[in-house]
Amino acid sequence: MSAPPIVDIEDLTKRFVGADGKPFSAVDRLSMKVYPGQLTALVGPDGAGKTTLIRMIAGLLKPDAGRLTVLGYDVIRDPQPVQDRISYMPQRFGLYEDLSVQENLDLYADLHGVPGEVRRERFARLLTMTDLARFTGRLAGKLSGGMKQKLGLACTLVHSPDLLILDEPSVGVDPLSRRDLWQIVQQLVRDENLSVIVSTAYMDEAERCDRVFVFNQGQLLAEGEPAQLVCQAAGLTYLARPAPGTTARQLQARLIDRPDWIVDAVPSGGNVRYIRKPEVPETTVNSLLPGTAVEPRKEGFEDVFMMLLRQHQAPQGSPVFFGVQEPAVPRQNGEPVIVVRDLVRKFGDFVAVDRTSFEVLRGEVFGLLGPNGAGKTTTFRMLCGLLPATSGYLEVAGHNLRTARAQARARIGYVAQKFSLYSHLSVQENLEFFGGVYGLRGKRLRERVQAMMEQFQLTPGARSGILPTGYKQRLAMAAALLHEPDILFLDEPTSGIDPLARRAFWRTITALAENGVTVIVTTHFMEEAEYCDRIAIQDGGKLLALGTPQQVRDQAASAGATDMNSAFIAIVEQARTAPKGGTA
Repeated sequence: MSAPPIVDIEDLTKRFVGADGKPFSAVDRLSMKVYPGQLTALVGPDGAGKTTLIRMIAGLLKPDAGRLTVLGYDVIRDPQPVQDRISYMPQRFGLYEDLSVQENLDLYADLHGVPGEVRRERFARLLTMTDLARFTGRLAGKLSGGMKQKLGLACTLVHSPDLLILDEPSVGVDPLSRRDLWQIVQQLVRDENLSVIVSTAYMDEAERCDRVFVFNQGQLLAEGEPAQLVCQAAGLTYLARPAPGTTARQLQARLIDRPDWIVDAVPSGGNVRYIRKPEVPETTVNSLLPGTAVEPRKEGFEDVFMMLLRQHQAPQGSPVFFGVQEPAVPRQNGEPVIVVRDLVRKFGDFVAVDRTSFEVLRGEVFGLLGPNGAGKTTTFRMLCGLLPATSGYLEVAGHNLRTARAQARARIGYVAQKFSLYSHLSVQENLEFFGGVYGLRGKRLRERVQAMMEQFQLTPGARSGILPTGYKQRLAMAAALLHEPDILFLDEPTSGIDPLARRAFWRTITALAENGVTVIVTTHFMEEAEYCDRIAIQDGGKLLALGTPQQVRDQAASAGATDMNSAFIAIVEQARTAPKGGTA
């Protein structure tokens, strides 16, 4: 390339002390170049070093060794000139929730010294671009998650940067808001020739970028244009159609349980996408698939990403999920364990959930989906007994939540959207505390704590608050399963964690469901809806769709939806544009 790099890194290293007290290199002798006018993606599993690298590029963290030049400046020696010319949006951008949208923009313009005549034109353009012009008087704390992310991006751009750095901007954001956010970023690159570095857990986002860097354990595994990298998976990717009597989830579990033969397998459109290891003959893999129709499929970026991670990380034949012990209660389908009738929840005059009705069967994986602010978390919290309903009937595990909330809650496990254990306690102390809350005592408590630490590969003495995101989610799942609940509630359990960790969680969830545990899950990863037996889509507090993934895709087929992501967007947009009083 003719233009000099805007980021030039050579042998960069950053070391920390881990949760186990041992030193490790978060970034390990890294060398790379980022060029101007491009949209550059950093991808890798939890703990790969992406955020550490971003913070060093932004001049917020000093390397232990190596050379780092940004926009022609040595960031290690002179970080201020770099910080004056970049904009950085961290994972948890600091909006002031008690200030309005306009007041947040004014505050960040003041902090950056943006002149009055410049900010007026820039505010108008940013508000139009983010579709926030109608909400300038609304408090930031009253915005949905997607709107908060768009406001955070607007505040980041109140001064015109030479380099924009985004650290996982779409984590916890629904598909519609994620689409809007990426349209804004791509427009900035196209219209303003802005240079953007973005880290992401979504492989479809990485595939849209000009150049991708793949990291793991502080090391660079691969770099290049997405189309160049994808070629590494050519001839290894297939689509399997389950035989009659077999679900896609069951077929996926059968494949992913053979990591010596299979790189990756995920449900997709009622079928299973999988990747064969290059050294394993096609006929060998087919022995796992009796009665299953198999055909080659076109490879994608997520395929090569999973190949690179498996090659670098997973030892030969190692399992890719956290094992589940056989429960005492065998699986029994057909019996409803959750009954919801005309459920309503109001906050003052605002109706968050509006006459919702559905049932969930024993051993079923039931997905509760919706855009940010759709009412699904409110529904979820009522199902868990954490929030009383305004009206309607709600039965969980055979107990009416109006009259027997404590009895129902004793039968459920709950993993919150945000880490909700005690950060200052160790892993073992958290498990012992929550085991006691669930009524476990003495020998039984010790046995269950030990079993959960072994099952989820947890370090007993590690302090919970400084653990990586994926490790925290494993701990939260372990705590929820201590008392062997009949029903497991998972509120966005994989938000912010990479595809490798998501596979491990869903394989565990599949095993729990096969053994009779009922699982209720919310997620913004539409691929995860494919693991569910049935899903419900909510928006504006109303139920828009209810059925199997195939039934939901069929509902959106007239809008040209071909997968769960496009079906979700189509169903929500149809409902939002339908005349009031009409049907979606």
